[in-house]
Amino acid sequence: MRIFFLSVFSLLATINLIHSQAQETTPPDYIKTIGFKGNTPESQLPVLKLGEYLTLEFDALNGEEEDYYYKIDHFNYDWTPSVLMKSEYLDGFDNQRIRDYQNSFNTYQIFSHYTITIPNAQTKRLKVSGNYMLSILNDDGELVFSRKFMIYEEKANVGVSLKRSRSIEFINTKQRVDIKITSNNIQFNNPKQTVNVLIVQNNNLNTAISDLKPLYTIGNDLIYKYDNETSFWGGNEYFFFENKDVRAANTGVRSIELKDIYYNYLYTNYSRSQKSYTYNPDINGNYLVTNIDADNPDIEADYIWVFFSLLPDVTLEGKTIHVYGNFNNYNIDETTKLTFDDQNSIYTCPLLLKQGFYNYKYIAVNDDGTINEGAISGDFYQTENNYKVLVYYKDLGVRYDKIIGLGEGTSVNISN
Repeated sequence: MRIFFLSVFSLLATINLIHSQAQETTPPDYIKTIGFKGNTPESQLPVLKLGEYLTLEFDALNGEEEDYYYKIDHFNYDWTPSVLMKSEYLDGFDNQRIRDYQNSFNTYQIFSHYTITIPNAQTKRLKVSGNYMLSILNDDGELVFSRKFMIYEEKANVGVSLKRSRSIEFINTKQRVDIKITSNNIQFNNPKQTVNVLIVQNNNLNTAISDLKPLYTIGNDLIYKYDNETSFWGGNEYFFFENKDVRAANTGVRSIELKDIYYNYLYTNYSRSQKSYTYNPDINGNYLVTNIDADNPDIEADYIWVFFSLLPDVTLEGKTIHVYGNFNNYNIDETTKLTFDDQNSIYTCPLLLKQGFYNYKYIAVNDDGTINEGAISGDFYQTENNYKVLVYYKDLGVRYDKIIGLGEGTSVNISN
């Protein structure tokens, strides 16, 4: 009887693992500045064409020069584990040590900079398209952090256009994504069952819209002209600062101070939810590591305590305020939380960031954990946002979800 119950428990645990959605693992405090990109300068969410290279880099600030290893896993469109064996999606081996690392040079904060590029001598290529997770492990085989990425094939054309909401209630605050999928290579069979669409705004998977089905078809063309189902809050342009010179106050930096390392105090920001939209060019939440008078910013850019401050003019009862951006993969935790400074009557938050150019905004988090990006920044249909549309297809008899096309659009020329 005991053996029977153990067997049933093991079976249920296996079933639960198969159907559970994979989540990215947040790095510990000593891992900073995770840069994850492909052939584009955008960081954190690489979307690569099959055969293109992928680069992950990060800093370890504990000064121990530890060994780190990487592994790669393949997933279905909904981030449940796929049934493919590793040899079916990977040519070569993973679970390899990251050999490329350098120690910091001429910085107050010591750190080791690690870089892994795929393909490489051990991991020769990724064979199939779809969702992937790259995990970083320590010497004991423990998971340190993980990041998602996608690989697509060019088997379908994905047309993307940005429209204002058709709802009077949201016409000034939301942006609608219209999609048209066409293919000369694939005859879509039962597309409402075999085709899934993912829309990502500004490389942020936290706010992505998934599991979209075509509203209707015209021949072999799939049409998505929903209103609410494909609408995003417009948000507002990001704030930004630059501290590429540690010895002088740069854009957005009010004052500097040298203690154990440099401290940067930013100008106090204000709530914009009750103000009119103002165009302010940004890089859609991204960041760039850079510094002056250095040949290699990877190891010569220093770490600085950056002090954010906010003076909100809206009621935020039952909410907490966080600093938000691609600099930490849009993660929200205690380190990004602003606290109220009674002496100056403002909210403040210090973050340890590497020198460079950073976009950021302030968001409100409700007690139930839901995010309200517009509570402080406001939502405006005119805001310039980038959108990526990925098309997943699983034909009859195929054992995994392919990504057969990628479309991109921007709301710069949004129309009615």
